[in-house]
Formats: sequence, C-alpha cells, structure tokens
Amino acid sequence: MPEPQQQGAERDLYRDSCVRYLGYANEVGEAFRSLVPAAVVWLSYGVSSSYVLADAIDKGKKAGEVPGPEAGRSTRVTLAVVDTFVWQSLASVAIPGFTINRLCAASLYLLGTMTRWPLPFRKWTTTTLGLLAIPFIVHPIDRSVDFLLDSSLRKLYPSVGKPSSS
Repeated sequence: MPEPQQQGAERDLYRDSCVRYLGYANEVGEAFRSLVPAAVVWLSYGVSSSYVLADAIDKGKKAGEVPGPEAGRSTRVTLAVVDTFVWQSLASVAIPGFTINRLCAASLYLLGTMTRWPLPFRKWTTTTLGLLAIPFIVHPIDRSVDFLLDSSLRKLYPSVGKPSSS
C-alpha cells in the first residue's frame, strides 16, 4: 500500500499512486503459476520489469532537473538511474518473485504429501496462500534491500547527493 506523502512533497507517480502495484505483477503471476500457462507468468514479469525501468528513468529525469553544477549532472542522473534500477529489480521483481515461487512450490508439495485433496483444490489453495503472503513480504524485503544496498553499492557513491530509491 502506498505510504502517505509528506505535506509539500512532490507526488511520485511510481511510489504514491496505484501505478506502484504494477511492480507486484510478477508476485501475482507466481502465485497463479500452478493454474495458468507459463507465458502468463512471464508476462507478469514483463509488467513488473517495465515498471522498474519506467521508475528508474523517471528518477534519472528528476535528478537531472535538480539545480546544481552542470559538471556533476551526468553523475547525478547515472547514480539515480542505477540506484533505482538495482533497488527496484531486487525489491520488486527478483526477491519477491523467488519468495512467492518457493512458497507456492513448497505448499503445493506439502499439500500433495499431507492431504488427499484433489489436485485442483490444492492448486487453488496454493494460489491463495501465495496471494495472501504478498502484503506480508513487501516491507521486510524493502528494508532488507535498503540494508543490502546501504552496505554495498551505495558505499561506492560520492558522498554528496546520494540517491534514495526506497
């Protein structure tokens, strides 16, 4: 769910509106993996990846519009694009997709070995579990990716004007 924006802050289309939910498309695709053709799951990754790319480009444009010395403009834009792209790729696509995929695969396997439920019922149960897990994994993954980038990639940035992707 988008967080409330601060008073006087510019509204971010990719963080403060329903557009943000496009980043979760692959998680929904992974939850439905046992019920839909693989092409549908891959399409959901295409939607999420498009969201990531659009957000990175948007952050680069905004970094380029910030008043400052022209000499540091390209560095500022590059850092904003790279930081946003890496953060979003990890926090919106790779880690949540893997998490939901493994959760659904494990639940389908366990339901198959521990119950006598018919396969369609097991698949729908797995899909439901995957969908219900999405709201619970978002914030821990976001914070973990913040920690990971703060401990690695962001240490390489110049000390002035560090981008904030999260």
